[in-house]
Amino acid sequence: MTLSRLGYNIFLKGNTYNRLHGLKKTNTFVTFPTRACSTMPCREVAQMSDDEVKKWVNSFDTVMTDCDGVLWVGGEAVPGSPDVIQRFRALGKKVFYVTNNSTKHRKEYKIKFDKLGFGGEMDEIIGTAYLAAAYLEDIGFDKSKSVYVVGSTGITQELDDIGVKHNDVGPDPVSSDVSLDAIRSCLPHPEPGVGAVIVGHDIHISFFKMTKAASHLAKPEVIFVATNTDEQFPVKGTGIIVPGTGAFVAAVETAACRKPTILGKPSKYMFEIIKHRHPGVDPKRTLMIGDRANTDILLGKNCGLQTLLVGTGCHSLADTRKWELSEDAEERRLVADYYSDKLGDLLERMSRL
Repeated sequence: MTLSRLGYNIFLKGNTYNRLHGLKKTNTFVTFPTRACSTMPCREVAQMSDDEVKKWVNSFDTVMTDCDGVLWVGGEAVPGSPDVIQRFRALGKKVFYVTNNSTKHRKEYKIKFDKLGFGGEMDEIIGTAYLAAAYLEDIGFDKSKSVYVVGSTGITQELDDIGVKHNDVGPDPVSSDVSLDAIRSCLPHPEPGVGAVIVGHDIHISFFKMTKAASHLAKPEVIFVATNTDEQFPVKGTGIIVPGTGAFVAAVETAACRKPTILGKPSKYMFEIIKHRHPGVDPKRTLMIGDRANTDILLGKNCGLQTLLVGTGCHSLADTRKWELSEDAEERRLVADYYSDKLGDLLERMSRL
């Protein structure tokens, strides 16, 4: 199902499309309250009484959850997390999976959710690869034009689903015997007919890819979209930092001297797409679960949702306590409403509900 069938194009063309093209802002189709700086300390679920947990769980009808670092790490489910998701459903909660990972098509995620015991339907999976394709469709992207993708097959497969042409993704290396002085003789010429550039996570990022993307974006009419801007992915216990999509977006943005439209968390688009599919979803009765405060928790704050931070991924309770004491208002907005060491710890607390 496309967003345009759900009225989402009304919102985009009345607000997002205008921002993208520098036009005067018009009335929006829907707005969501942005939560002010946290004035209450983050509550540890483990320290709450059974009555407090019951009251909390009864305060939300919809659950939005990040995936990597919350539901699983690598190919293994975080212990107890599939059971908690199933328990949410048994209690009548609607569950949506929201991920900034643009490397996979929703079909691949569906297979993983089923394999690891989470379940769920395709339309409950909101990834940035899908969001990028849906965004182009709903701003009326001219399908006689093509998209230059710096990213992976997750994006190109979603573009295939809506009939948008694109380049082949994968390695585009510079020969090791080419010097910077001689590079002008072998610079790639931009392909004709490109109407948009999408930048996602690309392990094959290269000098030529940045050159092509920036060259296309030299034309002001070419749309510039970034799936997300996650900075990095620390690999716990190894000392290794894996560059996130934000590193690739920053490279293209710097070369092109242009700012992209960013679709992933903490941008409101993740919640907007859900709200338009399900108009009955109430922000105040929606829980956002995540492991990264500056994407997951901040999305919740930007959209007026309740928030739960789990300690199985990027950020910790110690980080939260530090932000609570910060004089920086933006850091205080990173403080979640609730905290649990892992999602699976909620199972016993909810078993009596």
